[in-house]
Amino acid sequence: MHSAPAAPAGKNNRRVGVALGGVVVGMVGLAFASVPLYQLFCQVTGYGGTTQTAETNPKGVIAREMKVSFDVNMDRALPWTVKAAAPVTDRIGQVDTVNYIATNHSDKPTTGQAIFNVTPEQAGIYFNKIECFCFTEQTLQPGETVEMPIVFFVDPDLADNPELNTIKEITLSYTFYASDSEGS
Repeated sequence: MHSAPAAPAGKNNRRVGVALGGVVVGMVGLAFASVPLYQLFCQVTGYGGTTQTAETNPKGVIAREMKVSFDVNMDRALPWTVKAAAPVTDRIGQVDTVNYIATNHSDKPTTGQAIFNVTPEQAGIYFNKIECFCFTEQTLQPGETVEMPIVFFVDPDLADNPELNTIKEITLSYTFYASDSEGS
């Protein structure tokens, strides 16, 4: 029996080192890409109660009604009070506008950002925002009180999802955080 000559140990070590280095570079790349990829996944699927954005409601209004309630949570580092909008009950597909009211209680300008989710989570993909204060950071001057609008509708396609046949209420919840931007 004749065997092939063995490759020198140094050459094998180099191949293993290059392969492991490639794995490390790939893992670091995936770590940096994971947050934007996860956000994209949530926006496309509505996973985790992520809402959609729209310019209008092209699908019209249906007879089924849906109550939309609003909730607010505050980061203690943000010296604001925010009052949630009053609940709205309307036909699915109807475009509605509500306002949150925010007041800066500090003696300096402060900047905040709101993140949101929808419950039940399966309804997130059907909740569409046309305009929302949550799209950008908000800076309030000392003692300033502002109305922060949300223009939204519930997509009529929700009625085609049998898992949501018994859903009669959707809650849009915002959590306000202090921002690291200028003015906070």
